[in-house]
Amino acid sequence: MGNIVWLASYPKSGNTWLRAFLANLIANRAEPVPLAELPNYGRLEADPELYSRLAGRPSTELDFAQLCALRPQVHAAIAAAAPRTVFVKTHCMAGAMDGVPLLTPQVSAGAICVVRNPLDVVISMAHHFGIDLDAAIAYLNDENSATENSELFVTEFLGSWSQHVKSWADMESERILILRYEDLIDKPAKGFGKVARLIGTDDRARIERAIRHADFRALSAMEQRDGFVEVPIKGKRFFRAGRSHQWREKLSRDQVARIVAAHREQMQRFGYVPGGY
Repeated sequence: MGNIVWLASYPKSGNTWLRAFLANLIANRAEPVPLAELPNYGRLEADPELYSRLAGRPSTELDFAQLCALRPQVHAAIAAAAPRTVFVKTHCMAGAMDGVPLLTPQVSAGAICVVRNPLDVVISMAHHFGIDLDAAIAYLNDENSATENSELFVTEFLGSWSQHVKSWADMESERILILRYEDLIDKPAKGFGKVARLIGTDDRARIERAIRHADFRALSAMEQRDGFVEVPIKGKRFFRAGRSHQWREKLSRDQVARIVAAHREQMQRFGYVPGGY
C-alpha cells in the first residue's frame, strides 16, 4: 500500500474547502492557514511542473495520451518525495484511459471524495469557467468531459457527473470516504469529524477550530484580501457563494429536467432528485 490519500471531487464540489480544512487541522494554529500555504499541506495531481520535469518540455505541449502515460510516474514521484501520508487533490474519475490508471493503485493509501448536487454544480461551474448555464449542463452530461491543458493545470479526465461520482462511490470502503457537500454545510462537525478520524485525529476542539478556519466566509475574505492562484479566469472569484440549493433560484424547470434525466440514478443514490421530477 502506498502513502497517497486522494482528495477527489468533480470540479466545483468542495475539494478546496476540504483541502483548507485539512491544512488547518494539521497546522493547528490560532489563525487560519493562508490560501497561499495550501500547497504546503498537500499536492496537486494536475501540477504542470511535475509533468514538464518528467517530459523534459512544457506540459502544455503534451497531448492527453502523453499526459496519461506520464501519470504513474508523476504519482510515484509525489509518493517518493513524501516521508509519510500525502494528500493529493484530483478531479479525475477513478478509472483508466488506454489501460493506464488515472490514479495509480500502487502508491494509493485511500481517498476522501466530496459529492455535490449537480443542480448546484452547474451554477458554480458556469461562473468559474465563464460559460453559460446550458454549456455547463452539456459539460456535466458529456461522458468525454475533461479539463483543459493549461499553464495552471494539466488535463484531468472527468467523464460525466454520473460517471465521476459512481466511479468513486462504488469503491467506498474503510479507506475511501464519500461525503456529501450538503452534509458538510449542514453538519460540519459530523462530516469533517469523519475526515479527521480517517487520518487518525479525534481531538474535538482541534477539529472545531479547523472547521472555523476553513469556513467559507473566512476563505472568501482571504481570497479578497490576498487573491488565490487557482482561479482560472482573472477577475473571477473562486469562493463565490458556497451554499446549497442555489439551483432553485437560478435554473429553469427545463434545465433541471435535463440534468435529472441525464443523472437520475446517481442523483437518487445521493438524495438529489427534487420532488416533481
